[in-house]
Amino acid sequence: MNKNLRKGLRTWIEIDKKAIKHNFNVFRKLVDKDCKILSVVKSNAYGHNFIEFAQEQEKLNTDFLGVDSMQEALALRREGLKKPILVLGYTVPERINEAAKKNISITISNFEFLSAVIKSGVKIKVHIKVDTGMNRHGFLENDIKKVLKILKESGNIIVEGLYTHLSTAKDPKLTTYTNSQIEKFNKWRDAFINAGYSPICHASATGGALLFKNANFDMIRVGIGLYGIWPSKESYLYLKNKISLKPVLSWRTIVAEVKKIPKGSKVGYDGTNIVKKDTILAVVPIGYWHGYPRALSNLGYFLVNGKKANILGRVCMDIIMIDVTYAGKIKVGDEVTIIGKPARTTIQSGGSKNAEITADEISKLLNGSTYELLTRINPLIKRFYI
Repeated sequence: MNKNLRKGLRTWIEIDKKAIKHNFNVFRKLVDKDCKILSVVKSNAYGHNFIEFAQEQEKLNTDFLGVDSMQEALALRREGLKKPILVLGYTVPERINEAAKKNISITISNFEFLSAVIKSGVKIKVHIKVDTGMNRHGFLENDIKKVLKILKESGNIIVEGLYTHLSTAKDPKLTTYTNSQIEKFNKWRDAFINAGYSPICHASATGGALLFKNANFDMIRVGIGLYGIWPSKESYLYLKNKISLKPVLSWRTIVAEVKKIPKGSKVGYDGTNIVKKDTILAVVPIGYWHGYPRALSNLGYFLVNGKKANILGRVCMDIIMIDVTYAGKIKVGDEVTIIGKPARTTIQSGGSKNAEITADEISKLLNGSTYELLTRINPLIKRFYI
């Protein structure tokens, strides 16, 4: 990236637009031509900046944009996005009128909210969510007749869609439970069609789209896959030789200070790291406020000059210390990679051009979730779409 773009910044994030296009096309080719794609941009697009990510999805001609809340949906409309938007999460009744005015589709998953939508009196597009075994939001199987009766009697609800969420579809070995969910969903689908409705039916998120073609129906909801992340280790191992996903996010910072400390020195709060050799230490100006997990104290690592630089001591709120003893000649202002591959222009002699730190790799160190790691990156950090 051009250094002038990030001038004055201590940390920033780069988003690769070519990788976004690649990932979208992977899913476009996975499904039939008449199967729609809903691009999930909720939760700040999994940490990637949802306004700009949604704009990229519109350019790629996605069919729907999926958000969690009305706040996100309205923000997209204010920015001029025209594609259909579905609010996947709970909508408070006070926002029903706004949704209708801005042509935003909302989810109905219980009788209380169904009643609130009817009482609002406004014509509005809805997607009925059914619970086929996830046991989160959604009507239950024995609600089918009651739901259809109420919908038929309402004069303002436009049934645009019908959907469910598959709980184990990202594991190719757990076919029995996933197929049982698909069977239950088919009962709802048949009932709605027999009642005269023609809803857009959707069940698959990224995992389902990759592994369960019988769950594609009329639309797939692609989230983590668009960002180049596999939904699970199992799906990656199963499909790695057939499908390539490209991570789109790189996270950078800079060296703020360099110093030599003698063997036996304690580093950071509580002196949790005692160096076993004379060490060259670099200080970088990011910490857990920025979204880098404190649990990676004395465990995580960054890339400096294409070489691994281990974290020394506690991850602080705004500061992390790293060992750059073997990273070559390091000076204040040098670029440090937190996630991604180092920029080739930052590699000195002896550094590896193929070095990379993936979000999955970091999450594995934590025995945690890549989704969580990415969505917790501070939204105030500048994202550059390049």
